[in-house]
Amino acid sequence: MNYINFGKAGLKVSPLALGLGFRGQGDERAAQRVIEHAIDAGINLIDCANIYGPMDDRANIGRSEVILGKAIRGKRDDVVITSKVFSNIGPGPNDSGLSRYHIMREVERSLSRLKTDYIDVYLIHAFDVGTPQEETIRALDDLVRSGKVRYIGCCNHQAWQVCKALWISDRIHATPYMCVQNMYNLLNRDLESNMFGLVQEEGLGVMAYSPLAVGLLSGVYSPGELPPEGTLWATRYRDEFDRRMSGATGQVIATLKRLAGELGKTPAQLAVAWVLSHPEVTVAISGSDTIAQLDDTLGGVGWELDAAIREELDRVSLPFVRLVPEPF
Repeated sequence: MNYINFGKAGLKVSPLALGLGFRGQGDERAAQRVIEHAIDAGINLIDCANIYGPMDDRANIGRSEVILGKAIRGKRDDVVITSKVFSNIGPGPNDSGLSRYHIMREVERSLSRLKTDYIDVYLIHAFDVGTPQEETIRALDDLVRSGKVRYIGCCNHQAWQVCKALWISDRIHATPYMCVQNMYNLLNRDLESNMFGLVQEEGLGVMAYSPLAVGLLSGVYSPGELPPEGTLWATRYRDEFDRRMSGATGQVIATLKRLAGELGKTPAQLAVAWVLSHPEVTVAISGSDTIAQLDDTLGGVGWELDAAIREELDRVSLPFVRLVPEPF
């Protein structure tokens, strides 16, 4: 595994991270083995959140942090872990958002579940329209100064929201965001017009989550065919499957499968390699639920995507770029 700088920070991370959403994994011991296997394979960046838990079930909120804490016992200094704050974790009026109150309470709960004294990268999970950004940034800066957090970043933001946060941090002399985390894959290329220019200018790291588009690009699914029994798109997302597989989505999947076969790679490996072929992207986050899925995804790292293959994938996925109008 080749390790790279996380944006302009000195922190070195693997280009593939393991995300702990565990949408299709209900066995906590099996989930722990996936994490341990990832670390043994050289993945040193593990992406978690305070709401993650097996089967993505709200009844299991916080369990992914507990599982991660067990998996890194004795290895804490060798891994970079993230967690997140924002989402609703209960019925109370202060059980969500990015207020100082909620951030300070939730970081303590995350640290307790993780059985660690610090979180390497603490991420705000979404933009909070109900809390002034300065309040959030001052709270995060205090966590960095206290040593409970080492770096901070944001998820699911638009470029203007990140830019304003960086401006506030500069104005009040607070710790700035080091990275952003957003969805990016062949079926969602919004980052190219909305964020890439900013991250290049500011030297931010980019964590691309869902590089396989929640499994649609894994090779398991094919246009014109029913989703395999027991899969996510045959169960939880069945009502959406036929609509998603029609038109441009089906064309992307068919092209991905054809090109992967010509290269001797799997569709998942080619999809991950395409994401990582963009110099703006630091890390692709694998949402693997099993060791077999993780091993497949690992094959997307360590080789360079041919320019002609990249161009064909760019062309077929062009409908998923949100184009910015040219100025007059």
